[in-house]
Amino acid sequence: MPLTEAGIYAAALRLIDEDGVEALTMRKLATVLDANPMSLYHHVPNKEAVLRGVTRTVGAQFRTVTLEDAPWQDRIRLLATDFRTLAHRHPKLMAYSFSHQPDFIQPDDPFWAALTAVVAAAGVPESEIAEVAALTVAVVVGVLTAELNGSLHQWASLMAPGLAAGEEGPTDAAPSGPVQDRRFRLVMDTLIAGLESRLATERESRGAGH
Repeated sequence: MPLTEAGIYAAALRLIDEDGVEALTMRKLATVLDANPMSLYHHVPNKEAVLRGVTRTVGAQFRTVTLEDAPWQDRIRLLATDFRTLAHRHPKLMAYSFSHQPDFIQPDDPFWAALTAVVAAAGVPESEIAEVAALTVAVVVGVLTAELNGSLHQWASLMAPGLAAGEEGPTDAAPSGPVQDRRFRLVMDTLIAGLESRLATERESRGAGH
């Protein structure tokens, strides 16, 4: 079967899902594709280009129910949850992308397009939409990175200062779906409450100005 960029990216994604980004090499990829390693370079110049192509391919898979008639709070919560689902579907790739590919989100990505639309619907001034959307991405990506590498569970398991031994604290011995889900909902509740508060303050300021 002739080599194609799409086929190369699909094979690379399978390798990454199994063994991680660090284990991916052009030679190993060629073996999986039953191809001469040099023939890969006619389609992709190097491993970094393969990783970018794989990331873009996965990002294009992002789909969410738009809920255009729903409150913006529900829409942004669903959007973030669907993005989290995609990240957990390919955790090794996404953890790498979050840490090593600052441009992994592009203006034409479905996630970015949906997010900026929700931010606009919330009432954020047009001049601030991109900035607020970027900060939202930073929060969500930061939390997902901590989820994927185990840091979030480690931090949440630390005993609070002043909490005596034997007092009630975090009790889950290992990350689990329900625990992670609850923590992510808490993050989104906090983010939404902060944006609601800021928008309300700005409306009051504009009202006072009149």
